[in-house]
Amino acid sequence: MSEQTAGNGAAAPQQVPQVQMKVLGQFIRDMSFENIMAQKGVSGEVQPDVSVQVNMDARKRPADHQYEVSVKLNISSKAKGGGEQLFLLELDYAGVFFIQGVPDDQMHPFLLIECPRMLFPFLRRIVSDITRDGGYPPLNLENIDFMAMYRNEIARRQQAAATAPVKPDA
Repeated sequence: MSEQTAGNGAAAPQQVPQVQMKVLGQFIRDMSFENIMAQKGVSGEVQPDVSVQVNMDARKRPADHQYEVSVKLNISSKAKGGGEQLFLLELDYAGVFFIQGVPDDQMHPFLLIECPRMLFPFLRRIVSDITRDGGYPPLNLENIDFMAMYRNEIARRQQAAATAPVKPDA
C-alpha cells in the first residue's frame, strides 16, 4: 500500500476503492438443442467435429451498481469426413451482478472478462448435460480465454475503424 506524506509530516494512507462483486442471479435466457442426426434417423458411430462460437453482451440495469452479462454460445457438431450436421446447440446464459468500486474506464473490460469467467463453470455444466441428454457423449468445453477474446474484439474494432471510408462533408 502506498503512503502519502501529509502537510504535518505524518504519513497518511491513500484511499484505494475496494472492488465488490456479487453474483445476484444466473439464468438461461434462451436455449435450443436440435438433434439433427436423430431427426434423420441416422444411427451408428460417427466422429464429431465440434465448432464453438462465443459472443458476449453486457448492460447496466436500472438498479444502482447492477449489471447483466450474457454469454451466447453457438455450438455446431458435424460428422468428420461426410460433413453431415449431428447437432446444433444455441445457448444464451446470463448473470446479474452487483459491482462496486471499479473505475468507469475499467468497467467495460471488467464486465466482459471477469463476469463471464464467473459464469463459465455453470455454462460448461449445462452444455455437458444437454449434449449427454441429447444422446451424445457429454461435451466438456475447453476453458475460454475471455481476456484474449476481449483484446481481439477491441483490435478488430480498431482495425475496422481505421479502414472505414471517411464520409465527405455534405
